[in-house]
Amino acid sequence: MSDFEIFIPTPQFAPYALFPEHNRGCLHDEKSPNNRSVYQRDRDRIIHSGAFRRLKHKTQVFVHHVGDYYRTRLTHSIEVAQIARSISRTLGLNEDVTEALALAHDFGHPPFGHAGEEALDAAMKPYNGFDHNAQSLRVVTKLENRYAGFSGLNLTWDTLEGLAKHNGPLCKEDKFSGLHVNFTEYNDTHNLELHTYASAEAQVAAIADDIAYNSHDVADGVRAGIISFEQLEEVPLVHANVLRVKELHGKLDTSREQHEVTRRIIGQMINDVIINSQHNLKRLQPTSVSDIRNAGKMTIGFSVEMKNHDKTLKNFLMKNMYRHYKVNRMSSKARRVVNKLFTLYLNEPDCLPTDWRQAIEGKEEIERARLVADFIAGMTDRFALLEHKRLFDTSTFEL
Repeated sequence: MSDFEIFIPTPQFAPYALFPEHNRGCLHDEKSPNNRSVYQRDRDRIIHSGAFRRLKHKTQVFVHHVGDYYRTRLTHSIEVAQIARSISRTLGLNEDVTEALALAHDFGHPPFGHAGEEALDAAMKPYNGFDHNAQSLRVVTKLENRYAGFSGLNLTWDTLEGLAKHNGPLCKEDKFSGLHVNFTEYNDTHNLELHTYASAEAQVAAIADDIAYNSHDVADGVRAGIISFEQLEEVPLVHANVLRVKELHGKLDTSREQHEVTRRIIGQMINDVIINSQHNLKRLQPTSVSDIRNAGKMTIGFSVEMKNHDKTLKNFLMKNMYRHYKVNRMSSKARRVVNKLFTLYLNEPDCLPTDWRQAIEGKEEIERARLVADFIAGMTDRFALLEHKRLFDTSTFEL
């Protein structure tokens, strides 16, 4: 052992977990790290990326400058990681992979949340469309240019597979019709086996995302005065916890009440995932991660009862929060900003920053459009608004 090597004991993983020593490697060969596992290196590269920092000023539901207390993509991702690690630890999975996926799962989101994605997808329709999951893969494999030896972050196959397939298989075996070009283009170079399910760690990250955004969107909606706990009486999961909080604590101010209710919803959902997943694992009896990938269905997830609760909550939030007129107004502005920026950059690429303009020169229209989409998708809310002002506000010629 050299002076610079550190012995790292292997945690006690379940047989179906991802073991660092059995990882499937990276696209570009690299020396194994001395003081951390390859999956810890994946996580660390994600945290140190520019894409991760930009999540700080990207919309979750409310545009960043509406208030300092609302979730952004960054705080949401950190909350997803915390929930995912808790579930992974209990199920004997590799927390490092789960955390890496939780922290990177929203890298592909453009500014202004789903409204921004809708606008960019509409603008990109003639050019294979836009999909934030496919864009996340493009970010970590191509657009993050930090290292001398390769483009992207050179993450392990296992982490890339989880990023691509955390919601399930993307296609039937070798049937790529309808898949976004970002998936197929990378898969031609580095086969991610897009027809199978992902690891249990990736499935945990996916369900943790559901738990986080449903419960925390309730909290943000109540804080914003867009929804109230009285309205939520039609949502059994929330209403039962509201009654429990009142039973235990009596009348509380709104801030304390929404926090007490939210943490109970999160705890209830986590417990359901763990119990239901343990039942699924007991039935499946997997002896390796390969058994999870080839199980034919998701192994990690809610019980039928909790799925119904989750669906009811999603429907409520869609009707009463995401389509609230105040949110609609923000979304309408966001779509116009993204659409106008895309049209201008595509038609007048000389308005792009020098490095992006140089990248576009000489390219076919479809590739120019993809690069414009890359540039816009990487923007924060405030940078997109500033660019819109610079380019369309004729009362000033601020550069």
